[in-house]
Amino acid sequence: MVITARALNRSTLARQLLLDRAPIGVEDAVRRVVALQAQQPGSPYVALWNRVADFDPVRLDGAVAGFEVVRSTLMRLTLHLVHAGDWRAFREGMEPTLRGSRLHDPRFKAAGFTAADADALLPELLAYAGEARTGAQLRARLEEARGGPVEAVVWRMIRQYAPLWHAPTGPPWSFGTAQAFVTASTLPVPADAEAATAGLATLLRRYLEGFGPASVPDMAQFTTAPRGKVREAVRVLDGQLDRLEGPDGTVLYDVPGAPLPGEEVHAPPRLMAMWDSVLLAYADRGRVIPPAYRKHVIRVNGDTLPTLLVDGYVAGVWRPVAGGIEASAFHPLPAGVWEDLAAEARALGGLLTARDPGVYRRYDHWWAKGLPAVETRVLPAA
Repeated sequence: MVITARALNRSTLARQLLLDRAPIGVEDAVRRVVALQAQQPGSPYVALWNRVADFDPVRLDGAVAGFEVVRSTLMRLTLHLVHAGDWRAFREGMEPTLRGSRLHDPRFKAAGFTAADADALLPELLAYAGEARTGAQLRARLEEARGGPVEAVVWRMIRQYAPLWHAPTGPPWSFGTAQAFVTASTLPVPADAEAATAGLATLLRRYLEGFGPASVPDMAQFTTAPRGKVREAVRVLDGQLDRLEGPDGTVLYDVPGAPLPGEEVHAPPRLMAMWDSVLLAYADRGRVIPPAYRKHVIRVNGDTLPTLLVDGYVAGVWRPVAGGIEASAFHPLPAGVWEDLAAEARALGGLLTARDPGVYRRYDHWWAKGLPAVETRVLPAA
């Protein structure tokens, strides 16, 4: 089967609940979309507001407080919000990548630490974190066990590698500048090479459920696992996946029976969260971001701006300002699209006003540096 570029776009939108907001609970929504980028605490709320009908942020507060959905360092070595039922499989799939990048980082070694040192320190640290502890408490405990100071970079590498969940620290978005951690309720099982490949295969199948069809480079981009390891994991899934041909002849994989809507399906405008996963889950960013706009949306340091999604593709950026949502389009938009964006802005304004009207204000410097907008409008909030 050959699939067009536009049909791939529609497949992503369908699986990510961006063609129609779904009347489901936040826990089910998180499981459906696989993982939400969460290094900016407000972004999972904005992401789910885009995907869930009648989204109530209090429901997400409760799911986070009850550890039904959990925040942890996972794919791409960044913070994600995932369903607690998925966390262990995802963590086991990411084990070799996390271990190699965190415990074999040159800065870790330069500070006098080895992977064996971390292995020796982790059991007691995890026992101490059986109840929520602040980052300062855990670092102090680590220094006590080590018998001396632990550099900040060492603490950062260990906490990102350790099987820890972030514990909520309060409003407006559950996680603030102060950090707290708790040991995961079910610890990952140490794996040999064969088991690690099986774990990665499980993660990749879930990825395809939420983002497929996708290529080996796409899967490597999503996980940061080496392409060779991804190919091994795909071979483990032999017989469980469909194989398709992309518009440029690229081999794509998919789970049988997954949604494949036609390219003619309507895609309503959306005001996407900063770092939304659909912008980052593929090696071929053109699935959602027109190549001419990529550098304006994904900045040189990795900041990924909140975007206008029009007809399924990035068409500009937005930010909260006094009076509403400032929307900047990179190309002319029809009057009807502006009307739809205005309706979205009114609804989003209600969420932000109740929580934090300036949710992304710290990133305003990207606007000050200039963006190629052909039209900018302030769309009134609710």
